[in-house]
Amino acid sequence: MLCKGGSAVSILGNIIWFVLGGAVTGLLWCFAGIIWSITLIGIPVGKQCFKIARLCFFPFGKTVENAGGTGSFLLNMLWICFTGWTLAVEATVIGLIYCLTIVGIPFGKQYFKIAKLALMPFGTTIKC
Repeated sequence: MLCKGGSAVSILGNIIWFVLGGAVTGLLWCFAGIIWSITLIGIPVGKQCFKIARLCFFPFGKTVENAGGTGSFLLNMLWICFTGWTLAVEATVIGLIYCLTIVGIPFGKQYFKIAKLALMPFGTTIKC
């Protein structure tokens, strides 16, 4: 979802992002969320996958803020052990590749934002 009152630069960045891979990335995260949500125990993880999918569709103009407590910390530690670290490393590597060119730096920064959320999704909020 696009933020209301977004700047022209973030709107243009989101459009280019969506066309050049954000749609595929977001859909893959949605698919992962559906798979996780099949079981009752996996629903919290599926919910976090959908949170990351929303960011993957339109990341420009959004910030990721951590406001978690002890429960979120424990869930994030389990998340990191099982899947979070691989997803964060993947997003970081893609971000570094994008940052090799000057034109790709804004896209690389968005991948770093996704990596941060992929590493610790529990207790975070995405703000416009």
